[in-house]
Amino acid sequence: MLTYAVNRAIQFALSLLVASVVVFALMSLLPGNAAQVALGTNATPEAVAALEAQYGLDRPPLIRYFDWMGGMLTGDFGTSYVTGAEITPVIVNSVQVTAILVIAAIILSILIAVPLGTFAALEQRNWIGVTISAISQVGIAIPNFLAAIILVIIFSLTLGWFPSQGWMAPIEGLGGFLLRLVLPVVSLALVQAAILTRYVRSAVLDVMREDYIRTARAKGLTRTKALFVHGLRNAAIPVITVAGVQLATLLVGAVIIEQIFVLPGIGSELVRAVANRDLVAVQGIVMVLVLLVLIINLIVDILVPIVDPRIRNAT
Repeated sequence: MLTYAVNRAIQFALSLLVASVVVFALMSLLPGNAAQVALGTNATPEAVAALEAQYGLDRPPLIRYFDWMGGMLTGDFGTSYVTGAEITPVIVNSVQVTAILVIAAIILSILIAVPLGTFAALEQRNWIGVTISAISQVGIAIPNFLAAIILVIIFSLTLGWFPSQGWMAPIEGLGGFLLRLVLPVVSLALVQAAILTRYVRSAVLDVMREDYIRTARAKGLTRTKALFVHGLRNAAIPVITVAGVQLATLLVGAVIIEQIFVLPGIGSELVRAVANRDLVAVQGIVMVLVLLVLIINLIVDILVPIVDPRIRNAT
């Protein structure tokens, strides 16, 4: 198990290194001069050259890459060419908002999907199980932004129960924080819960067909007890993998939700940086998103052998 974890950690580090090279290369290959964009079209060549020298844009790409990587490793994501402000505080603050949103959404989706998917599998031949499967299928077809708009129309504009936009930090007021969190979290969680429900149902059905479940049933256990005692652990393996993929997907899906509910998350900052052609900010934000996705994949890779003894023994 230790060897397996070390190998995954090495793969994580190499993936992060390759991603940093790709991100830096793509940003460098974009047309246009960052200093010219920051100063405007009426800037003189002397002013552009002075800004390039100030931010090191006139140095070779390889040196700029190592400076950028060295800064990130120490928590310094550089200075914005457009605003002149430090990028690190912006990223830290926006990541906190997105992390709260995404983690709350994935927890809610799991709390919805696991019991519904299990029940749909156990009652697959009854109308309740068929209804759950049909509703989850419809939920998969609904995009996050449409769910957000529907929720805003119903619960904000019509009923007035929740604010339709804005953000409040928990230290500013727990009640206001929770009220503003409900609609964006539910918007993200509903679609993901529908997807996860299908996977839970499929995983439980596969487990119920296994020989060890038939043996447990032959020894006198009920179908439900046999599943809970002997089957849920094996059923959890594909669910953990899918939940990890969904968590990474939520980071991307949160960009649209943050725009709809006017949340100061990492997605909103990325959109703003792209609109302003603030390439340093774009590089930093993209690398943070890549880092988060790789961390999620690493956690999933380590959790799966912990849950499944067969994989753990093989490693």
